Amino acid sequence: MFTGLIEELGTIMNKTEGGRSSKLTIKASKVLEGVQIGDSISTNGVCLTVTHFTKEQFTVDVMPETMMRSNLKDVKAGTSVNLERALRLGDRLGGHMVSGHIDGQGTITSIAKDENAYWFQISAPPSILKYIIEKGSVALDGISLTVAAVDFESFKVSIIPHTLKKTTLDKRKVGDAINIECDAFGKYVERIAAFATIEDAGVGASQATKKSSMLDLNFLSEHGFR
Repeated sequence: MFTGLIEELGTIMNKTEGGRSSKLTIKASKVLEGVQIGDSISTNGVCLTVTHFTKEQFTVDVMPETMMRSNLKDVKAGTSVNLERALRLGDRLGGHMVSGHIDGQGTITSIAKDENAYWFQISAPPSILKYIIEKGSVALDGISLTVAAVDFESFKVSIIPHTLKKTTLDKRKVGDAINIECDAFGKYVERIAAFATIEDAGVGASQATKKSSMLDLNFLSEHGFR
């Protein structure tokens, strides 16, 4: 579990392709303090397990599922990545609870300066947008941010100078893919509501997959939620 507060920027030193998987070696310093084999380090918001480390770098394996869902498939030697160690009991929780399990990717569609801040607009598919709410939390490349606006095609976040400087957002441009992790609360509500519908209707378990798709954007719109 993570907070979404980035500790440092790492640099991809080597990427070994393995078909649909890969092995990454990442240069770092702060996240290596006290590191052990098997520790979790969030890399661009993806929870990865340390398999080897030295004083200056660590190595992780990235499985096909993670490569498919995240922008780690696009990184190469020299690419900067956001890094955060797993949360320890007793640590301050300045962001929000981030699991490191990516829901999918969005695309940066616009970046606009607003005095001391920058507006980032992110387009995303309905499968992600249905969990995004105004003033709710979202993790972008592992960064805990507050949703300022959302519609049925995209959402916006406002970035302060400190966050921009200390993360990869400073190097992002329009058209870039970005990892998105939605707040888990909405996903739990959807799952519970789907099974409640199944139980009320008296359908069998074989129909669960079909019924679980009932709570979507169209369903909410038809029932007065705008």
